[in-house]
Amino acid sequence: MAMLEGSIDENPGTCAVLGGRSFIGRSLVLKLLQSKKWIVRIADSAPSLNLDLDKSSALSEAILTGHASYFQVDVREKSQITRAIEGSCVVFHMGATDSSITDFYHQYIITVQGTKNVINACQECRVKRLIYNSSADVMFDGIHDICDGDESMPLPWRFKDTLSELKAQAEGLVLFANNIDGLLTCALRPSNVFGPGDTHLVSLFVKGAKFGWAKFIVGNGKHMCDFTYVENVALAYISAEEALCSRVASVAGKAFFITNLQPMKIWEFMSLILEGLGHQRLTIHLPAWMVWSILVLVKWAHEKLGYQNNAHSILTPVLFHLLSRTRTFNCSNAQKNFGYSPIVSLDEGIALTVESFRHLAEDSPSAISQDFSEPSKADRLLGSGKVADILLWRDEKKTFTYFLASVLLFYWYLLSGRTFISSTAKLMLLFSVILFCHGFLPSTMFGFTIQRMSSSYFEISERMIKDAFMPLASLWNRWAVTLKSSSQGRDWNTFFKVVVSLYFLKLLLSFSFSAVAGVVLVLAFTIFFVCEQCEEELDRVMESSALGLKKLKGLLIRCLPVSLVSFLHDYMGKDEVYDE
Repeated sequence: MAMLEGSIDENPGTCAVLGGRSFIGRSLVLKLLQSKKWIVRIADSAPSLNLDLDKSSALSEAILTGHASYFQVDVREKSQITRAIEGSCVVFHMGATDSSITDFYHQYIITVQGTKNVINACQECRVKRLIYNSSADVMFDGIHDICDGDESMPLPWRFKDTLSELKAQAEGLVLFANNIDGLLTCALRPSNVFGPGDTHLVSLFVKGAKFGWAKFIVGNGKHMCDFTYVENVALAYISAEEALCSRVASVAGKAFFITNLQPMKIWEFMSLILEGLGHQRLTIHLPAWMVWSILVLVKWAHEKLGYQNNAHSILTPVLFHLLSRTRTFNCSNAQKNFGYSPIVSLDEGIALTVESFRHLAEDSPSAISQDFSEPSKADRLLGSGKVADILLWRDEKKTFTYFLASVLLFYWYLLSGRTFISSTAKLMLLFSVILFCHGFLPSTMFGFTIQRMSSSYFEISERMIKDAFMPLASLWNRWAVTLKSSSQGRDWNTFFKVVVSLYFLKLLLSFSFSAVAGVVLVLAFTIFFVCEQCEEELDRVMESSALGLKKLKGLLIRCLPVSLVSFLHDYMGKDEVYDE
């Protein structure tokens, strides 16, 4: 590695970490203190350090011994930055990381103007080295995949969000300031940093799981991504600083990607985190175009209705693009130029992260001991056979085929204007012609092999008949039990359910048969799927509704005349009347 002219800094002495309370900043501070080589100045915008010192013995001891100190710094005020970094030989600038801020001016002042102030303060205080915390997202335009991207890639002409664009500008300012007034600079671009204390990635997964959205996979689920454990990122900053201290020419003025060197499927990573915290593994695939259409529709509705954009919503258009694109990066330059090598593997990092968030699992509606192998209520209602597999979208292609065939039959019989017999005759004629022509086709045509259909194609086994009628039989038996219970005259809850069901049936019969059939067709392929995915939420709603009905029943009983209440006691029993 080529060396820049000048002497090697033998005694690094004091360093400053601007943004030392941030996720990456905290890990970097601990690593610097553990090395026993630094007096660390922690600078951030909060009035006090306000960290749990009991859980960080190294930081607690450093504060007591004077090896660490805290400065409240607003990066918009250069004088405050100067006060914090004066006497330091190296400054680690973590930069802005909060993408939830929607005020562009505020983001610009903090990210870009704040970085300008940091650079000017470093030059005035004769700081020798400045390392900026950039992000791999500065290379992502929100549209195109990035496969094994390296530092030779040009910046995109558009960015996925405002923060990425502003961080790219701040990174450019830092690199441009290299070797001016004796200041050596470089920037690191970590990709999807996670670990204990993470306030973004893991908390977003858990929040999505609690709202029921973390059961779905956007797209085919094959998109790869680089995730980086936070301790490895802190190590990369220390290694980069050592290279700048040695005046390595290939490091100064450059930007470097930092990853765990283990690309993983995005949805596999999310599933491992959620499974470790007691949530269900992601299994349901949703077409990316469908999710994007819904997001566009919701955004349009919010704008029309005058709603403010919710920065804390679970799935935003920006997050959609991150989850539906491949983004892997090559950090061989970091390995070659300053010897970066992750010390915590991806599997170990996931395990440590899950363990640190174990308190969230205790509050999770899905207990860790929950058995997800048990069939759902919707699956049991449909007989747990082929019909259940189709209506619950277990095989998307098969379900879509059946749905399309059902729609065509619905049109053929109910919307075409023909009678049932006429439609059946024409359908049989059409099949006969197709089969007759198929019999005359050669075995190969235009390079394609034509498969012959044997008579077994048209045979229906007893098993298929049983699977087809099992849901109907199960539903019939449930109704029979319900009617039997209702006929005894003592189960008033069942009686009211029957009355309400018959009333809704009467309402349905008042509509045309084709309209009812169309609604039933749509609901059959949607409502069971929705009920299975939102079973826990529906159970909670039903429990709340049942509790409310019991309270209402008790209120009504107390309002009845004493003679009528006495009659109900004798007829139904006291326990039945007061079952609240």
